[in-house]
Amino acid sequence: MLASLDKAAYTDPTPVQAGIIPRALAGVDVLGQARTGTGKTAAFAIPILEQVQNSKKGAPPQAIVLVPTRELAVQVRDEFDKLAHGRRIHCVPVYGGKPIRGQIAKLERGADVIVGTPGRVLDLIGRGILDLRTVRTVVLDEADRMLDIGFRPDIEKILRRCPQ
Repeated sequence: MLASLDKAAYTDPTPVQAGIIPRALAGVDVLGQARTGTGKTAAFAIPILEQVQNSKKGAPPQAIVLVPTRELAVQVRDEFDKLAHGRRIHCVPVYGGKPIRGQIAKLERGADVIVGTPGRVLDLIGRGILDLRTVRTVVLDEADRMLDIGFRPDIEKILRRCPQ
């Protein structure tokens, strides 16, 4: 992780990172709110990457990040890839507006972290492709926005599929 942070030129934590990362690493539920560009994604990605255990090919996910849009899904996946530099961590974005077959193929190869929109995540669960029983971390990125645009029922269905 230190090498990835150095390569990404992340030298000092932002206030939101300094507040969230130690608590998340300790296993405490956290809620963070900060302006755009303050490093919120790294604040949840770093603890997830630190806690992900090496898995076998085809293993189910250990973390899921729910996001409101496909653009944010890609952006969050890119941040995970940057912070996981040099490690074998598979982060798979799943979202509508793109053929589901390619996303299914990636999930079947194994995904440590899923980043997805609630609708596509539910679709994959319904098809029996996505199993959330091994998930240890759930992130609701831009939760206020997801609630504003009516994702609450979908989020609740997804959370019921995750362990307590």
